[in-house]
Amino acid sequence: MKNSQAEIIREYGPFPGASAIHGLTFDGRHVWFATGDKLNALDPETGEVVRAFDVAAHAGTAFDGTHLFQIAEDRIQKIDLKSGQVLATIPAPGHGGDSGLAWAEGSLWVGQDRGRKIHQIDPETGEILRTIESKRIVTGVTWVDGQLWHGTWEGSESDVRRVDPETGEVLEQIDMPVGTGVSGLEAGGDRFFCGGGSSGRIRAIRRPK
Repeated sequence: MKNSQAEIIREYGPFPGASAIHGLTFDGRHVWFATGDKLNALDPETGEVVRAFDVAAHAGTAFDGTHLFQIAEDRIQKIDLKSGQVLATIPAPGHGGDSGLAWAEGSLWVGQDRGRKIHQIDPETGEILRTIESKRIVTGVTWVDGQLWHGTWEGSESDVRRVDPETGEVLEQIDMPVGTGVSGLEAGGDRFFCGGGSSGRIRAIRRPK
């Protein structure tokens, strides 16, 4: 297994009215991040929040190329990118114990924090298609270049790890500085965007080539 230390490229926030960062995703232009009762669009170049939707946003966030998906307690909402309107909902697999959310290959991938699992689910029905076990609390989840990555956070220790999507075996691990947690996780270009939980910050770290 490859192991390295995280290189923090940039920090964003804290943001007014946002006591914690939950899930986040990247639509190619903006980093969307969940703050409990809002879904916010951050311009990663300027660091400015340029849009916000008033929707329940308690955990992971994902983007399928057209729509946003957002975990809200025990359900996953499908959200119109232009209007912020909730178009549909499906049950979340952990019934409120879910954390990360990602889109890949026509499926949603849901991190379960204390369940220490990642579920692949049908985005139309919520049916669980596959479950991957983790040895750590799972926070954010992201797919990039055919690789599955997820964040972990236990106590003062947090890391970002690449796992085998079939077996859950850890293939690569990037350790965050002590006391720097990862709540949400999303890849964007040459970096990962990491939600910083109750710090109210988003951190960009360099993604391994």
